[in-house]
Amino acid sequence: MGSLFRSEKVTLCQLFLQSEAAYNCVSELGEIGLVQFRDLNPDVNAFQRKFVNEVRRCDEMERKLRFLEKEIKKDEIPMLDTGDNPEAPQPREMIDLEATFEKLENEMKEVNANAEALKRNFLELTELKHILRKTQVFFEEAEYYTQAASNGPMTEESVNLLSDEGLTQGGQQALRLGFVAGVILRERIPAFERMLWRACRGNVFLRRAEIEIPLEDPVTGDQVNKSVFIIFFQGEQLKQRVKKICEGFRATLYPCPETQAERREMAIGVMTRIEDLNTVLSQTQDHRHRVLVAAAKNIKVWFNKVRKIKAIYHTLNMFNLDVTQKCLISECWCPVDDLDRIQAALRRGTERSGSSVPSILNRMTTKQEPPTYNKTNKLTGAFQGLIDAYGVATYREVNPAPFAIITFPFLFAIMFGDTGHGIIMFLFGLWMVVKEKSLGASKSDNEIWNTFFGGRYLIMMMGLFSIYTGLIYNDIFSKSMNIFGSSWNADIAYPGDMGNNVEKLMLAKTYRLNPNSTNWSKEPYPFGMDPVRLGAMSQSTFGL
Repeated sequence: MGSLFRSEKVTLCQLFLQSEAAYNCVSELGEIGLVQFRDLNPDVNAFQRKFVNEVRRCDEMERKLRFLEKEIKKDEIPMLDTGDNPEAPQPREMIDLEATFEKLENEMKEVNANAEALKRNFLELTELKHILRKTQVFFEEAEYYTQAASNGPMTEESVNLLSDEGLTQGGQQALRLGFVAGVILRERIPAFERMLWRACRGNVFLRRAEIEIPLEDPVTGDQVNKSVFIIFFQGEQLKQRVKKICEGFRATLYPCPETQAERREMAIGVMTRIEDLNTVLSQTQDHRHRVLVAAAKNIKVWFNKVRKIKAIYHTLNMFNLDVTQKCLISECWCPVDDLDRIQAALRRGTERSGSSVPSILNRMTTKQEPPTYNKTNKLTGAFQGLIDAYGVATYREVNPAPFAIITFPFLFAIMFGDTGHGIIMFLFGLWMVVKEKSLGASKSDNEIWNTFFGGRYLIMMMGLFSIYTGLIYNDIFSKSMNIFGSSWNADIAYPGDMGNNVEKLMLAKTYRLNPNSTNWSKEPYPFGMDPVRLGAMSQSTFGL
């Protein structure tokens, strides 16, 4: 009973481990989780410790795994988590893990680079396709107006910009208009038009048309809306000025032939290349999906292995080397009652490493105050965490967690006090307790669900106590229950006040009761509060 209400007795021990057996011994100690190591190198920089290179290798492997995990989540591929707890790999297995992760990372980077290049090429061809279509509409409109003008007098507005008549009109020498076509983000169009007008002083002609289908950005993957534009100008100076403005607004310029036949021929070639690119993109995505599906089956196990390796080397960095450089020395806090389990773990680690020299565990005498260690199980773990959130008790101080197993749910129930909602809470907690093995193996990443599941026994007990207090309060889903019939009865008024005047009694908002009346059943309500209290203006006047 002493260990139930107080923390465990803890002693300081000294460990002597052979260099070749230290890794496996620390791994076995980490699996049982009963040892707290002290740092014997507090003044040594983290980058100057013996196993810093191994820790860096583990950091690099974690980085590669996080990259793979991000790609898997990006493709919404489920990651298999069997709930297994694999043993820490041997140091020689680190090389195989590093080679596997390096191969997967390089393959994914190459696939991503190829996919991005293909998507960028696909985007350019798609934009060029829309440019050829939209500019064809522009030129067809110009030809239509030219033909309409040939049947009547030609005005300045009806002259075709690219026709010889328009080029010779108003001057003796024929001049040739140039044009550029491109694509720009739709939201930049107003500022783009103003800048063209001001920089070119109105000496350019701009036509634009929106691309109805949003295009995919090859870098971010976002859908963007763009517009096609064509700008007509005269002279090389204006051409350079227009190109600089387009470059400043990050507009993409594409070559556009002047004749209809050339545009049609280019459009056919573009459509053929788009079809080929679609085939290659589909094959690239299939290959990427296959690689990620294969990685998703093992990535959780890989994470566990790498983290265990890193934790072992981080712990070994707390050890000291003896003068012969063949033995590692450490100090640790151990529960006195579990020293046999710790000795057995050291023997298993020595046997796994194949060392012929056994590990040595010596108890030490110290005046330092040991750390607080409270044994918990599935039931007491949530209550102990609740108590530790307010403060951890000092060594061998009375542990309030066992008392909180009863007091906390009861005090919650006094506040909550509803039988209906208590039943729902109790059934929810009971369901998590009954299904704890399957639910625990699911390893959800949802923080709220993990909080609920960790406190499943707490929730179940709070629901159970709420049912009890709800019955006392006579409250179910905020409604009163009249199971046994009310035991309360009293005279309505003092004699001579209202008497038996029914009309006065009906019109009265309040009544004065006769406390000396004996007109009641002589027995209290069997359990909880009498339901008649809910009809009173002051419910507190009616007790149990």
